[in-house]
Amino acid sequence: MSERAYSVLKKLIINLDLPPGKKITENEIAEGFKVSRTPVREAFLRLSQEGLIVVYPQRGSFVSLIDLDHVEEAKFMRKHLEPAAAKYASSIEFPRKQLEELEKNLNDQEACVEEENYKKLFDLDGEFHRIIFTGCHKERTWKSLQQMMINLDRIRMLSLASHYNWQIILEQHRKVVQSIRSKNPNQAEQVMLEHMKLVDVDIGDLVQRYPDYFKRRAG
Repeated sequence: MSERAYSVLKKLIINLDLPPGKKITENEIAEGFKVSRTPVREAFLRLSQEGLIVVYPQRGSFVSLIDLDHVEEAKFMRKHLEPAAAKYASSIEFPRKQLEELEKNLNDQEACVEEENYKKLFDLDGEFHRIIFTGCHKERTWKSLQQMMINLDRIRMLSLASHYNWQIILEQHRKVVQSIRSKNPNQAEQVMLEHMKLVDVDIGDLVQRYPDYFKRRAG
């Protein structure tokens, strides 16, 4: 129950169903999940350690504000690690199991593009990149990257519907899979480099539109 409470709460925070700055209580969440407070308390502790929940003495627990310094660091990591992973995946004997998972993922993405199901596409996009790292036997690298991605993921979710051209994203994903199939490392790296440029959303515009969601920078 603790793992389930943690996973659901984390998803609600990243999807902005629990927006930055919102006060949350163990009692409220426990009642909503129909569980005791113990697993919720454990979930709160894990989310606090990951920086998604901030606890203020005498005030309570709040969903953390988006830290733009963390966003920039996550972008830096993605722009360097993702092209390297795609290049490596295209230079090895990439496992058939993961290749089949990538093909299925692409089919699911295509269906979601037609349905304009943006939140599902967001999940499939993350899963697509995870499969590449898994096929390269770099699961720990992916997990480390995910820990850095929390604030960037919330930024991406804010701009999801209006700023993302999912048709372009889907086409780039297809080219990456094609590069892995044909063992073309240079093409895979170049396509992923172009793909990573889509991480650069207009943060200034989002800060203006959602000023209460962001942590103020010192100075």
